[in-house]
Amino acid sequence: MKTAGIDGCKAGWMLTTFDENPEYRVIESNEDFIKALQEFDRVFIDMPIGLEDEEYTRECDRELRKVLGAEYAPSVFSPPIRPALHAPSYVEANMQSYEYTEKKLTVQAWNITPKIRLLDQVLSEHQELRESVLESHPELIFMNLNGGMIYQKKNTKKGLRHRLGLIVDREQIADDFFRDIKEEFRRNQVDEDDIVDSMALALAAKRSVEKGIKTIPQNPPVDSEGLKMAIHYV
Repeated sequence: MKTAGIDGCKAGWMLTTFDENPEYRVIESNEDFIKALQEFDRVFIDMPIGLEDEEYTRECDRELRKVLGAEYAPSVFSPPIRPALHAPSYVEANMQSYEYTEKKLTVQAWNITPKIRLLDQVLSEHQELRESVLESHPELIFMNLNGGMIYQKKNTKKGLRHRLGLIVDREQIADDFFRDIKEEFRRNQVDEDDIVDSMALALAAKRSVEKGIKTIPQNPPVDSEGLKMAIHYV
């Protein structure tokens, strides 16, 4: 089974795989993104899949925040509700969100909305990918790799190095990947946390083949388009 991890980055998408032929790539076009999703049998991706129609927060996000704890809960964004997904501007997305939920969309959620929209469209047009492309969350992966605790925030050098170390302990080539990607791409294309997040997702996807997959919540609901709303992890 071919597995990979994908995280969003400024250039597009950061993909890593730790399979028999480990590699990384930065995906910049929508066409290449679709091809990458079709290439792998299992992809863990840090991007919301499945959207509420009228509820501001999905059950999986609410439960994930509880698991991560108050200090790390802000790393979990509530994505736009489906009626706001195709809004042409932040102002109009806020109007749609407020009309249904009486809450406005956060700037962080709006910034990733184009990627949510793209992934939603791909899973609508290529329904065979719904079983292989699975939403996950790097901080949950790191917490489990670290025995159920997170010691340092990712936006600190110590926190980033700690997370990288957790991956390198299990995939030594990750150290080379981190260095090579930093040399090959500028920070305004791929940031350091995009690299480690992509590698964490890749590691979890690979480990899930033998260990199986768990979800938050245990019995995930589906949205109005039939997309499962769940965080997948090992």
